[in-house]
Amino acid sequence: MIYLDYQATTPLAPEAREAMLRWLGGPDSDTFGNPHSPHRMGRMAAAAVETARERVAALLPEGGQVVFTSGATEAINMVLLGTPGDVITFATEHAAVLDCQRAVEAQGRRFTVLPVTPDGRADLDALQAAITPQTGLVAVMAINNEIGVRNPLGAVVACARQVGARVLVDAVQAYGRVPVEVAADYIAVSGHKCHGPKGIGALWIAGDARPPLALVHGGGQEASLRSGTLSPALCAGFGAAAQLAEESFSEQLFHVEHLWNVARNAFADWELNGSAVDRWKGNLNIRREGLDVARLMSDCRQIMFSAGSACASGSGRTSHVLKAIGLTNAQAKSSIRLGFGRYTTAQDIETAAALIIAAAREQSL
Repeated sequence: MIYLDYQATTPLAPEAREAMLRWLGGPDSDTFGNPHSPHRMGRMAAAAVETARERVAALLPEGGQVVFTSGATEAINMVLLGTPGDVITFATEHAAVLDCQRAVEAQGRRFTVLPVTPDGRADLDALQAAITPQTGLVAVMAINNEIGVRNPLGAVVACARQVGARVLVDAVQAYGRVPVEVAADYIAVSGHKCHGPKGIGALWIAGDARPPLALVHGGGQEASLRSGTLSPALCAGFGAAAQLAEESFSEQLFHVEHLWNVARNAFADWELNGSAVDRWKGNLNIRREGLDVARLMSDCRQIMFSAGSACASGSGRTSHVLKAIGLTNAQAKSSIRLGFGRYTTAQDIETAAALIIAAAREQSL
């Protein structure tokens, strides 16, 4: 098996697994305590959570607060539904943003979806034309999960500041891969996209930003923003993955650049979807005219790759991201996404490319 679906999820790092095991705690251990309990076991678990919080925060701008959540989707919903004013976002955003439209509008607030440029980046002219003093929040992703394109975050923030609007950045695909250095108000991240465990994410809140209203009520944990008992094991795994990323940023950037060159050379005659320059190079979204992707995936079952985002997999719908950059239905449905990173080898790319290309050629015979 060759795994090339890093945008959907990443392999759990051994360091994260080891960090988690200690806090799974059996009946004969002293590491299964509730981190919100006042006794010694509870304080031990709480210390593990706070160590993890510091490690997660180390990859985010200084001066903010990290609130643990069940994942980035919850963090994004928390901000979109708990921040006053109208919302502006872009057509290539994740469903975690776009599918909040009805809920936001049910609150009596406008939810505006703007176009992107043909290379997949946020259309700044459209943003400038649409933003008003009633705009309370602009939501934008750092790196697109389907086509890997990087948005001009600094310019988006500058535009929002003209009317005093807050900015939410979906940094799921950026966190742990590239430095997240943006003067946003809120940043949503996910554990399992950076070699941590599934089931945990975080919302970063800038020091001078107004905290959103809580979605989950109960015991008042996480500064009363997100009630519920935290899992020290999940927190520790997320923290270990963040620490690993911080310690190996340069090495991993070099590794991914090399893998990109190998993959792009192998698929040199396939069309690239999205910007060739402003992108994360661990994401290769390409198309071949007339390609039957369902058949290709069946013929290449030993290779784990995607026809679109994992959230839309199997839905039969054409990718909203590929349609937003101007592709026809036929072009979008003849596209595949290859995602690679820390544990991918050049041999993996070469072997997978040979199999995919051979299967694609077989279709035209």
